[in-house]
This record gives sequence, C-alpha cells and structure tokens, in this order.
Amino acid sequence: MESLFSCPLCAQPLECTDTGLICSNRHSFDRSAAGYVHLLPPNRKHSKNPGDDKEMVAARAAFLDKGYYAPLRQALCELALDCGKGERAPVVVDSGCGEGYYTAGLYDTLQKAGLAPRMAGVDISKFALRRAAKRLKEGEFAVASVYHLPLADHSAHLLVNVFSPLAAEEFARVLRPGGYFLYAVPSQRHLWEMKEILYENPYENPVKREDYTGFVWEGVREVRYTVTLENSSDIMALFHMTPYAWKTPRAGVERLEKLERLTVQIGFDFHCYRRL
Repeated sequence: MESLFSCPLCAQPLECTDTGLICSNRHSFDRSAAGYVHLLPPNRKHSKNPGDDKEMVAARAAFLDKGYYAPLRQALCELALDCGKGERAPVVVDSGCGEGYYTAGLYDTLQKAGLAPRMAGVDISKFALRRAAKRLKEGEFAVASVYHLPLADHSAHLLVNVFSPLAAEEFARVLRPGGYFLYAVPSQRHLWEMKEILYENPYENPVKREDYTGFVWEGVREVRYTVTLENSSDIMALFHMTPYAWKTPRAGVERLEKLERLTVQIGFDFHCYRRL
C-alpha cells in the first residue's frame, strides 16, 4: 500500500512494508515500535532530540486528557467536517501534531460522519509521536519539519495547524486547489489571568488577520470560555504549553508556582483559508 508520505531524500512516493517505508530508489525508513517513522534528514536535525522532551510531552498529554481544551478540539472538528464535505476519503495533515490529541479527534469526527479519512501527523519531537501513534493507530506519523513536509505536491485536502510553527508556503505546496487550511491563533485575552501573575505589566495579544500567498481567507471561528485549574501541576503544565515558558522572568514563574488554583480565560480564533 502506498503511504501518504513521500521520501525526504528524493521526493518519490513511499510504499508501506511490514517494517517501515521504502521508495523506488531504495531509500528505506524503519517504523519504530511505537508506530511512527523518522523522515527528518540528518542535515535538518539541529539537536540529538529536537522538539519537546519526554517530560514536556507527558505534562501536556495529561493536561489535554483532562478536557481543558475539549471545546477547542470540538470547534476544530466541526470546521474540519464542513471543509471535508464532498470528499469521501479526505487526506488530512496535522502539521505539528504533538501527541495526537487533535489528530485523533479529527479522525473520529470525520469517520462518524461516514467519511474514510486518511490522517498524516508530523512533528519534530519523537516523544510526542510515540504518544500520537499509539493514540491513533489508523494514522501515519513521522518525525519531520513542518518547513519540509514529507508529502507530495497537492496531496492533501485539509491541513490543520494548532500551536505549531507556520509554514504557509509549504502548506500551499501540499494542499490541493480548493483544499483548506485551518489555523489556530490566540485571542487578545487568552490566558489573561495567568499573564497578570507572570508579568508586572501584562499586555493583550496582538490580533491581526494575515493573508498568505496562494490562499483566500474564508472566515474565522471564535472559541471563548473559562476554565478553573485545581492544582499546581495543571497550572504549570498549561504554562509550559505557552511561549511564556521561554521568556518569563524567574520572579513571575515563582509567583505562578505558588498557586494551587487559577481561573483563566481561554480564547482562540480558528482562521479558515482555502487554497486557490
């Protein structure tokens, strides 16, 4: 059976074997025990274990499994279902799929609607993909860069990007004309109460709709709600899921670490773009 992925070395289609993937030029890639393949060439690998480490992935998975971001996933799945109408077997790419929380939700929603989706998840972290491949055994998962997706030109009907680097030119290459790109961005007041603790002078997130070459903007779906985190581990897990973890002064982090309860706003905008 032909894989959704293409060879990262020569761009030829990859065929599935009992142990992994192989192309017509005999480039082969073993499938790990967890079920993912490694399609990141050595010259694009900038550290021994790029991406989120084992502890970060475990904390995020535990946080997500408690349902704090379930409304966000539900909104994404509803949008994907609208985008998937007219395609019996849509090819869906989750760019920066992490541990597969959203990938699995997308698959279940599309399948329950009577479709036969084929799912491809890409992430730079092998620790995240270990969980993703186990969470959704029906999907294909690969260690790869979102800036060099191991997928053929115009091979996908839908591409989603949730909290992952944006590579609009690469997304346009992979999507078929008429395909859709769903992009999640934080709203102005997302995590505002957390930012009030972290920073002396918190600021609202800048909100601006961007236009990307090769796409037309179709609209936006707003997701707004409030959650209460009941323990320090959930508070810090959410913190480490944000860019604030890399740039917050130590004093702000220490204030947050002392909290045992935090009620915080969650806000995201899902922008929908159609490939021209």
